[in-house]
Amino acid sequence: MNAPTAYRLAGGLALVLAAADQGSKWWIVSHFELGHHRAVIAGFFDLVYWRNTGAAWGMFAQGTLWLGVLSLVVLALMAWQFHQLTSGRLERVIGLALVLGGIIGNLIDRFGRGAVVDFLLFYYRTFQWPAFNIADSAITVGVFLYVVSVLLNGDEKPAGPGAKAP
Repeated sequence: MNAPTAYRLAGGLALVLAAADQGSKWWIVSHFELGHHRAVIAGFFDLVYWRNTGAAWGMFAQGTLWLGVLSLVVLALMAWQFHQLTSGRLERVIGLALVLGGIIGNLIDRFGRGAVVDFLLFYYRTFQWPAFNIADSAITVGVFLYVVSVLLNGDEKPAGPGAKAP
């Protein structure tokens, strides 16, 4: 994949994802009171309105500012090294676009609301997965795609048009 196409695809996907993340958070904030639960699938899945000032699983609680600054640095480094990180591979472009869109979605929360809005809560009996949001999901899926691509393909670039298979 050539660089301009990769940049357009990644930029468009990241912006759509950040917009979907922010739209879903706006809906939750508009329709729920902080701390409120609403069962979607009783005993398994609730919509909630929780605010997280730290990172995943409550790590670095009250770290919104420095986590926001760190996210900005990572975002800038990923954008700067985007072509080298993707090696022209479509799955890496998509993976990094998901990560970038997720970072942008949560950055808007950190600097705009002072905390990240989490609203998806999965649980079963006494087990409860930490609440999360669309941006968190995108980051997770994006990292997974990227790591699988690196493990399966290493640094090899995809064959260009007209290239012969070995």
